[in-house]
Amino acid sequence: MTMAVHSNIPTAIEDAAPVPAQRLTRPFERFAALSSAGGIVLLLCTVVAMVWANSGAYESYHDIFHVFEVEFGIGDWALQYHGHALTIGDFINDALMAIFFLLVGLEIKREILVGELSDVKKATLPIAGAIGGMVAPALIYVMFNLGDAGIRGWGVPMATDIAFALGILALLGRRVPNSLRIFLTSLAIADDLGALIVIALFYTEKVSFGYLGVAAGIVGVLAFLNVMGFKRAIWFIIPGIFLWYCFLESGVHATIAGVVLAATIPVRPRVKVSRYSTYTRAALDCFDKADDPTQDIRTNSTQRAAVFAIEQNSRDVLPLLHRMEHGLHGWVAFLIIPVFALANAGLHMEGNLGSALGDKVTLGVILGLFIGKPLGITLASFIAVKLGLGALSKGVTWRHMIGAGCLGGIGFTMALFIAALGFKDSPEMLDHAKLGILVASALSAFVGLGILLTCPARPEPEPEELGPIVETGSH
Repeated sequence: MTMAVHSNIPTAIEDAAPVPAQRLTRPFERFAALSSAGGIVLLLCTVVAMVWANSGAYESYHDIFHVFEVEFGIGDWALQYHGHALTIGDFINDALMAIFFLLVGLEIKREILVGELSDVKKATLPIAGAIGGMVAPALIYVMFNLGDAGIRGWGVPMATDIAFALGILALLGRRVPNSLRIFLTSLAIADDLGALIVIALFYTEKVSFGYLGVAAGIVGVLAFLNVMGFKRAIWFIIPGIFLWYCFLESGVHATIAGVVLAATIPVRPRVKVSRYSTYTRAALDCFDKADDPTQDIRTNSTQRAAVFAIEQNSRDVLPLLHRMEHGLHGWVAFLIIPVFALANAGLHMEGNLGSALGDKVTLGVILGLFIGKPLGITLASFIAVKLGLGALSKGVTWRHMIGAGCLGGIGFTMALFIAALGFKDSPEMLDHAKLGILVASALSAFVGLGILLTCPARPEPEPEELGPIVETGSH
């Protein structure tokens, strides 16, 4: 997940003397502000999962995430998943990940309406790259598994984990142009959209049209709330919970509810920028006029009222979509995705590793991600440029594009998610898919980093108004 942040805009606490609590938390805040922070936390949780799953405590790892159940209910009613209470793993993959998909949906909607994907000319290149980067890996996987039970995993190597990819780009600093980060981010957003379509269409089991009908009615209510001008998150979150339940019971994967909910979130602000500026300045004037050396904010009711007015104005000038996106980023990057990795990346290594690496599922995933992703992304982008449908941004070379294509082979979060859907009834194939994802992601990261390190540093700085890209999690 990504969002642009302008670090040169000061805040009131910027130069204030730190209190003891700030001294304690400042190292964590500085770490969280790093472009690679989300990727680092994700990597640490992956390592913990691998060590835990291959230690003497493996049974505890398996039991915690796949045996222990959590019960949610009211009175005699209890939430069930395929006829039983949700395990902790089910809760993470179906409930917490719905929040991740809500954030993904918000980012997709923003990019399509007002972002890089809103301009057809700018969007063509990353969309072409995303399509190539989905088709080529799937074809390579199918070549190895056609006619076998492992064919259900054809969607595994299709997705890019933007958290790791942008984290690696951040390590390169000025050696890569900011426009390459924008390209890779836009490509990952389009890639996510493709992965969501694949999950909804091809990884859905028996469908209950009754629950889908109720879900359609809830979507209608959400759309009505949007049209009527409701701008508070609570009006959308409560129906969204019922929407999630309907998807859970319908057979369509419950996380898709997050994307559907995101599509109904208002993108228009409640007040225009001009009104915000006028009324906020008026509130600041009231704040200044009420200044009394004998009082502070605790006793000066006029200043408190002015601050509350400014706070209200700030909420009303920002669209709900942006407020929700901003509010969810930290939770997704530093809690939901790391917990997902902890629960799903624990590959228990048994038997002959060479045999596991030679399995068709493992080879299909490794070659799909490590070879298919850069090949598909680069070739599709090259064709789009040659046909005049798109153009490389200033400072971006084809060496940059090949390196970015390799980073696109870091599948991880979304790849693990699709693998869990495709092989939930086949633990052995799931382990082979996990092994392929981990190996391919590591290879793609090292090769992509190596290629980009050979690129010359940018000859001139990027425009300041673009702001640095701060990565906060992936897929």
